Amino acid sequence: MRAFTAAAIQTAARPGPLTPASIKANVDNAVGWIERCVASSGAELVVLPESATTGFDPAVPPQTLHGLVDEVPGALTEPVQQVARELGVHVCLGTYERGPAPGVVYNAAVLIGPDGEVLGNYRKTHLYTGEDAAHGGWVTPGDSVTVVDTELARIGMFICFDGDYPELARIQAVHGAEVLLRPSALLRSADIWELTTRARAYDNHVYVVAANAVGTDPAGVLYFGNSLIVTPIAEVVARATTHEGWVAARLDPATAMGAMSPGSSQPQRFDHLADRNVELYHRYRDELTRQARSPLRP
Repeated sequence: MRAFTAAAIQTAARPGPLTPASIKANVDNAVGWIERCVASSGAELVVLPESATTGFDPAVPPQTLHGLVDEVPGALTEPVQQVARELGVHVCLGTYERGPAPGVVYNAAVLIGPDGEVLGNYRKTHLYTGEDAAHGGWVTPGDSVTVVDTELARIGMFICFDGDYPELARIQAVHGAEVLLRPSALLRSADIWELTTRARAYDNHVYVVAANAVGTDPAGVLYFGNSLIVTPIAEVVARATTHEGWVAARLDPATAMGAMSPGSSQPQRFDHLADRNVELYHRYRDELTRQARSPLRP
């Protein structure tokens, strides 16, 4: 990893019925914000929210959504690929992705390189309540982890509700991720948003760049933004508010782990990855993967 500036851009989906015209407007809006953000901040990596091309709840069944979105790469990613190429930056775009069969739609985070090529495509593996097509929603879950080598850093991706599951971020960290990206359209409290984002950074001593949606999606759901950039010792170094815009921060491996906590005179002596009690985990490996439910049932 080398030092670079990263930015989290928060955009609002066009409200009202989801149509080809509204999707184009969303993509054009994202491109405009990328241009303004990079011109102002000099960011080499920008992260957009979850499902930035449509809004999180599309208010249409999966069969209809399948016809409105596209494959990756495709018509929805091409304008973002083009602006990444023109500006020479990395972009993480949250979008729904057309799957191989009618009604199969993935919730994707697409990492685009400065040459405009798709470097990696992560499909959300932990679907939020109501999102899963198997239970009346519109998304088919993914089944793999994505970590990508780039000229900036080794980068992993997880999407919104994925951030509630420490195992996913840990797998990416064990695979060498130095920066994790969290495109989101979070529907819980700002406290939960900050807690889980900071925890995943601190659990694994990685930077997390978390971009959260604002505005109203086609289903009329509201989003609060508050995008965050968090250091490997859980310090929030950038925080947005509740309207469209961005925040940016310098990510520097030379200073990331210098102190035990921000401003502390105590150096950072422990490493959550190196210090794991792996023998204990092996002993309880069945428990780690066994199906379970909270004893306090929702």
